[in-house]
Amino acid sequence: MGRVRGLGVAAALLLAACTAGERPAPAPAPTADGDLAWRRLAPAPSERTEVAAAAAGGRIWVAGGYAPNGDTVPTVEVYNTAADAWAAGPDLPVAVNHAMAATLGDAVFVAGGYSGDRPSRQVVRLDGDRWRQLAPLPEGRAAGGLVAVDGRLYLVGGVGPGGLAADTLVYDPAADRWTAAPGLPTRREHLGAAAAGGRVVVVGGRVGGLAGNLDAAEAYDPAARRWAALPPMPTPRGGLAATATADGLVVAVGGEAAATFPEVEALDPRTGRWSSLPPLPTPRHGLGVVAVGRVVYVLAGGPRPGLHASAANEAIDLGP
Repeated sequence: MGRVRGLGVAAALLLAACTAGERPAPAPAPTADGDLAWRRLAPAPSERTEVAAAAAGGRIWVAGGYAPNGDTVPTVEVYNTAADAWAAGPDLPVAVNHAMAATLGDAVFVAGGYSGDRPSRQVVRLDGDRWRQLAPLPEGRAAGGLVAVDGRLYLVGGVGPGGLAADTLVYDPAADRWTAAPGLPTRREHLGAAAAGGRVVVVGGRVGGLAGNLDAAEAYDPAARRWAALPPMPTPRGGLAATATADGLVVAVGGEAAATFPEVEALDPRTGRWSSLPPLPTPRHGLGVVAVGRVVYVLAGGPRPGLHASAANEAIDLGP
């Protein structure tokens, strides 16, 4: 993902004025040249849900997940954003669903997920046309978020062997080592996570099943080793995913409750305000959401709550 800008003074003032119980009304959608609109792109070769996705060099890797028959698969498919075309990638060493992916430097990393009924400790990095095994997670982790900030990976939230994870796990690639950092103030799984302004931003998620969807938004400052509350997301939801555009707009997409969510909402660090973007044409949960520049791509995921899968691939260009 592209480099993002820091939180501005206006945002900091607004965040300080917000309390955890206040849910702001979303502002009108930002516009660039004309109205914003989603585009339907080439569908993926296979239908999957509960995938992990990350981008590097104008390509998006969509890894693992469930097949329509409920099998957990090691499948990796690669989408070329310039050609609007797909190619097969190298399978993951171990099939996982609910894994987490991020790009650090030019490399794609995939961590954790469920392998069988237990959270996996697997961590791999793509080296050319093969996956390289790295130091495993200190404990299995699934359904959290993986974010790259200042040369390190941060694995936030999700489910560990004892339930909702208490710690943030931090990976130092130079040492090939994981350490622990303070965990989310609001413990949760099936959340959205992105990097903005040198911080790890976590939005939404759930506890206790589909009835426990949350609007919580929190940010971790690695330098201060401290979490802070952000204005809550306008639409509480879990099963979503999030990304940050090149200029730091944090975009939260999809989710599930009694139905799947079409809502697409964005937090602008320059103003500290949430805005509503055009709804997703194919509402989904368990989806991959990745930004390349200021274009947000939404790939795979379940079009209905529970175990359903799709090959949908849609994008929205938020302007230059």
